[in-house]
Amino acid sequence: MVQPAAHVPDVKVALSTASVYPESTATAFEIAARLGYDGVEVMVWTDPVSQDIEALRRLSDFHGVPVLAVHAPCLLITQRVWSTDPWVKLQRARTAAERLGASTVVVHPPFRWQRNYARDFVQGVWRMAGETDVRFAVENMFPWRYRDREMLAYAPDWDPTQDDYRHFTIDLSHTATSRTDTLAMVDRMGDRLGHVHIADGNGSNKDEHLVPGRGTQPCAELLHRLGENGFDGHVVVEVNTRRAMSAAERESDLAEALAYTRLHLAPAGVGGAPGGASAPGGASASPQGQR
Repeated sequence: MVQPAAHVPDVKVALSTASVYPESTATAFEIAARLGYDGVEVMVWTDPVSQDIEALRRLSDFHGVPVLAVHAPCLLITQRVWSTDPWVKLQRARTAAERLGASTVVVHPPFRWQRNYARDFVQGVWRMAGETDVRFAVENMFPWRYRDREMLAYAPDWDPTQDDYRHFTIDLSHTATSRTDTLAMVDRMGDRLGHVHIADGNGSNKDEHLVPGRGTQPCAELLHRLGENGFDGHVVVEVNTRRAMSAAERESDLAEALAYTRLHLAPAGVGGAPGGASAPGGASASPQGQR
């Protein structure tokens, strides 16, 4: 009897341009094309190319790599990128996404000292989401810690599931840093989970962004769930390669992250992808692979 063909999910796997730092946005497009990523997520930051829609369009066309998401400039180092007004930043991120054909804008909760922005953030994101087909996916963050002290730096909350948003981004390095039960957070997000930053971590005070499989997060289990449950968003590899000793080592890490992600997105039995399978290249789901 002929067995029916197994369904391999069509979830696209993108490379965050932040994953090649300190290399440039242009380098991220080049690496994504060479390794076979389905697209990129543009982290808008101090690199002028990341802020220039036409330059991004040329890179996308030249390398044949679509822009699938735009990460609004929400970091401390990007407070003056695209304006000092956080609402203007989101408007410009939406415009960039629309013009580049990206489906998602990733946004962080406000910093607590951005009082007016924080006060209107939930309602404002809903209002902006109602004006476009682009998803505004609010990302989980984490408390800032120093030794035994903890600072709540985000408002209304570092955990966006405490508020009402149309779409969420889950970041597994951030769940590690916040010491959150990742799968419980995913359950709270439910069908409003619209975007994933796949990375790993060991629960350090620092936001580690390890290659998936090198920390303690349930990366494989989450990816398997997405593959089985008809997830209609994108999975973005957002890892830290700053310690790579060479361009070849950086590219090897990004290739491993892509292979791991695609392996575990496939349902059990497709390509040898049970939930606990080892990552390609011999990396296991343990801290042993961490630098």
